[in-house]
Amino acid sequence: MKTGSLALALALTLAACGQPNSSKAQDGVFADNRVVPGDAMAMKSSFAPVVRAAAPAVVNINARGVQRTDPYWQMFGAPAQQQTGSVGSGVIVRENGVVVTNYHVVNGMQQIRVVLNDRREFNARVVLGDERSDLAVLQLEGVSERLPVLNIDDREEQQVGDLVLAIGNPFGVGQTVTNGIISALNRTETNISDSGSFIQTDAAINPGNSGGALVDMDGDLIGINSAIFSRSGTSSGVGFAIPASMVKRVVDNAVGGASVVVRPWLGVKGETVSAAIAGSLGLERPQGIVVTQVWPNGPGARAGIREGDLIAAVDGAEINDQGGLNFRVGLHDPNETVEVTVVRDGRRQILNARIAPLPGDPDTEKATLIQQGGLSGAQAVALNPALADRLGGDPFSTGAIITGVQRGSYANRVGFQAGDVVVAINGRPVSGLAQLANVGRGAEVSINRRGRVMTGTIR
Repeated sequence: MKTGSLALALALTLAACGQPNSSKAQDGVFADNRVVPGDAMAMKSSFAPVVRAAAPAVVNINARGVQRTDPYWQMFGAPAQQQTGSVGSGVIVRENGVVVTNYHVVNGMQQIRVVLNDRREFNARVVLGDERSDLAVLQLEGVSERLPVLNIDDREEQQVGDLVLAIGNPFGVGQTVTNGIISALNRTETNISDSGSFIQTDAAINPGNSGGALVDMDGDLIGINSAIFSRSGTSSGVGFAIPASMVKRVVDNAVGGASVVVRPWLGVKGETVSAAIAGSLGLERPQGIVVTQVWPNGPGARAGIREGDLIAAVDGAEINDQGGLNFRVGLHDPNETVEVTVVRDGRRQILNARIAPLPGDPDTEKATLIQQGGLSGAQAVALNPALADRLGGDPFSTGAIITGVQRGSYANRVGFQAGDVVVAINGRPVSGLAQLANVGRGAEVSINRRGRVMTGTIR
């Protein structure tokens, strides 16, 4: 279960914070209907008309909150609470003041102030926050007239090499426009999100650009700027934007009255096709994922997907890894049907799968207190797909997650911590809470702590 990641020499920075790792792109499609400037006059053409249309809908966000101080530092006179703040950007997508931004800009903040391009200011409240997509939807308060908006273009017609503009509030200096091109599409495995597929651009994006607009030459919103890949924490010409297709889904959920985004799943897990695998399967090139697990009686199983199948595309869009599959499925609402292109025995076929919410209860509040044995004093709940997914892990994970440890208890003394996932006891995989009920001294326990599996003996 993925609960954390190691620091890397190259930091992927959530345009106002954060640190993901290396990434991978699907094959870009190069269109034949794009032209380069043909003469010196064309080179002098201005982006001003696009900026004039788009900039009024891009806003600056100032958020303030209160964070509890670590009790250790309180012993040395530190205050129990301290003020925190965040500066970012956002985009107005509805005339009544619905704004979309990054989740990490407003997460944990109690006061949110939004400043429009014309310097008008509004208080805002969070309508929906979705950590997995790093998107949040705000509602401006006291709006009495129609506000300028950006059209969300979710048609995914962008091509590598297309000109784009990034509009936001870098370093909190005020609204700024930078230009560049789309340098890659469908970037996955960025460690920003395991269900994300990002637009990569070389338009300068810096801290404070989080939540700002990536627009095309029609002045439409094609992405929300979210992260940069950088050694220094400032722009190196590698920025990432959340595609408009995911932005639209989150906004539609919020406008429709939802307080959370319910993610569907296919119930399928796969392995990226390497050159060696492609050769063994007789493929012309490495493409798709080979199915390694199918959830019993899940949507994929009911559609006829089998272990060993190669999934090449979802809804006609090529995929090359699990992140790409999660993203394509995640663009739908539960109970909708997706077309899955499968290669089996050398032949391609399309299977229709009716996707569904992840099974299980994602609530950790229903944890059970372990009363006896080496884990006595620990509160734990058995993993299920919905809970594992909510915690950012693999829905196929098994084990039991410790949600709390009573101070002074045996579990506390031997070193168990909240967030530990007990994956095995005496070498046997943990599948339920019963295995934790009376773990004796001398038992060998394996846990996953922040992505690292450790094994120790109860003393």
